[in-house]
Amino acid sequence: MNNATFFFAAPKGEPGNLYAPNSKEREELGKELERQYNQCIEIPLIIGGKEVKTGVMGEVVMPTEHHHVLAKYHKATKETVELAIKEAMKAREAWSKVSWIDRCSVMMKAAELLSKKYRNLINASTMLGQGKNPMQAEIDSACETIDFLRFNAYFASKIYAQQPFSDSTALDRTEFRPLEGFVYAITPFNFTSIACNLNISPVLMGNVTVWKPATTAILSNYYLMNILHEAGVPDGVMNFLPGSGSVISDVCFSSPDLAGVHFTGSTHTFNNFWTLIGNNINNYKTYPKIVGETGGKDFIFAHKSACPKELAVAIVRGAFEYQGQKCSAASRAYVPKEIWDKTLSYIKDMAKDIKMGDVRQMSNYVNAVIDEKAYDTIMQYVNQAKQDKDAEIVLGGNGDKSKGYFIEPTIIVTSNPKYPTMVKELFGPVITIYLYDGDKYEETLHVCDETSLYGLTGSIFAQSRYDIDKAMDILRYAAGNFYINDKPTGAVVGYQPFGGARQSGTDDKAGSELNLYRWLSPRCIKETFVPATDFKYPFMG
Repeated sequence: MNNATFFFAAPKGEPGNLYAPNSKEREELGKELERQYNQCIEIPLIIGGKEVKTGVMGEVVMPTEHHHVLAKYHKATKETVELAIKEAMKAREAWSKVSWIDRCSVMMKAAELLSKKYRNLINASTMLGQGKNPMQAEIDSACETIDFLRFNAYFASKIYAQQPFSDSTALDRTEFRPLEGFVYAITPFNFTSIACNLNISPVLMGNVTVWKPATTAILSNYYLMNILHEAGVPDGVMNFLPGSGSVISDVCFSSPDLAGVHFTGSTHTFNNFWTLIGNNINNYKTYPKIVGETGGKDFIFAHKSACPKELAVAIVRGAFEYQGQKCSAASRAYVPKEIWDKTLSYIKDMAKDIKMGDVRQMSNYVNAVIDEKAYDTIMQYVNQAKQDKDAEIVLGGNGDKSKGYFIEPTIIVTSNPKYPTMVKELFGPVITIYLYDGDKYEETLHVCDETSLYGLTGSIFAQSRYDIDKAMDILRYAAGNFYINDKPTGAVVGYQPFGGARQSGTDDKAGSELNLYRWLSPRCIKETFVPATDFKYPFMG
């Protein structure tokens, strides 16, 4: 038995490929895209390590070409969800007793497989199935997924090294137990890396999961499940259940063995989950840990001292990368009237170079939104802005869903700080600008803070340090990730742990050890060396 104390060193972030024209990585990714495009695979459920086929089928299509079917998948039934919970609980006993170092080793192997052997596979499936260009896929399904796997091993080292004080009379120690049950992981479409982390964070700490992937991310998530299995995640530790959220959730939330929920998605859905847990609280063997990252109405706030060109780049990148479908995407901005004309001029110059189209054409900066429901919702607000007197579209404003769900990068300017698109989360390539009098900076900061129910990300652009500090103070709870002179997107694992509060979630900071603590149930152990032999205390004399 190896009883050495081991510590995983702090890793470096995974270097990203650039996919420049005529580069080897671009050529290889192109070949993988064509291979996956020209096949239609069958995706089963994976329960207890076995493929399960229910015969209740759904299709995976491309957002940029919605008549093209990439895969057909089997949908979970009530019976298969019950089986998944049973298999997870069966696997839990053995997995919870595996050395944490060995569990970390599995994660490190998965990271290496993704870094080399399966990099093109995971990136191409994310591009085709979730509508990402090569850069957006690279920073997500490759780099961030790898970083989660490696950094979490390092964070686990820090956690397991923590022990309480002991004196000469006793030995005090802490055992970091996994939760007593299974974790229900409900993952989003927009980040393959988040789908990975919502499972591997609990699994690394000795837990087991029942995984409900987003319907529009099933292709990449299925490949990810297989890669994690190849890396050494044992049968039953993770159970992959594509299908209807209501079918899967009804069974999971009714199970006495539910020990935790790890979720990224809409605020409305998360609130419903919390209500379900509350209604079932007397049925559970333990109080479930509830961790969620939900909606956002993320902002860019500019002071009149801001550099217009820097502000323009932040708006274009922050609002339009991945079609505005990042939890952190900039969707509202507060810009002084004094610098708006110059800022807009820079934006329009950049917009001339923005190409929109299929992900396989790698020069496209903008691709399609995820599905028809998203397209229709976004365009409803855009079309309404064309009619409203207190709104004006100054860039874009058009959409076309005949082949794919394409919406032009769109800027709405409003004279109403509470205009619907300043308040409502749209999750699309649309940003609304409120123009304010630069002398009303502090007053408008309060408007920004009070406008949204969310508190996820935001940024301030200013050259004046006093005014930056004023924004930091007034907007203290308006964003869990706050950026100074940068766009409000692009959090990096280990560097900017991600999460927000208010109606944006529980702020448990994925990408740090804070999230891992949520998947533990510590036991404190005291061993007394010489036990007392008399019950009396001196005060009794």
